[in-house]
Amino acid sequence: MNRRSRLVRATLLLATLMFTAPALADDWFPSVDWSVDHWRFQTSLYTKHFDPDPEHDNTQGLINFEAWNKDGYHAGFAWFDNSFGQDSQYLYVGKAWELGKPDHFYWRVTAGLLHGYKDEYEDKIPLNSLGVAPAIVPTLGYRYKRVFAEYQQLGLAAGMLTAGFTFGVKGSE
Repeated sequence: MNRRSRLVRATLLLATLMFTAPALADDWFPSVDWSVDHWRFQTSLYTKHFDPDPEHDNTQGLINFEAWNKDGYHAGFAWFDNSFGQDSQYLYVGKAWELGKPDHFYWRVTAGLLHGYKDEYEDKIPLNSLGVAPAIVPTLGYRYKRVFAEYQQLGLAAGMLTAGFTFGVKGSE
């Protein structure tokens, strides 16, 4: 399967999850307003592995879409090449918090399922015995209007800089 067909399949999966997840979320977290306030798109700019290995690939080619509510809760899907050049996916939920005023700086944490570390690299991430592993990604971000940049801590292995934009903001269309 080529890269383009994988992107189409990933996009269809994301769309399906974005439309079915709110119904499940209402049952599990009834006090949270899960209506989508805005969407975000981001891509990777730079990745640095802390313990460089000749096998490490620092060009992740991240494509990431997220749906956010007005309270900072969000859900997303990331498609990227992992540290060993394998197509990988991260399906997650998260929460963001403002860091002071003005609200340009924020931090957030996402938690979800990571897939794509296979064959000789499946043991490079913990708890990957079924081909899918839990993951937690803490992030520091800066936003100005609809543009944002983030530093994402990828376990103990690497850090990644990303940039993106917000669209579909309610009340501004």
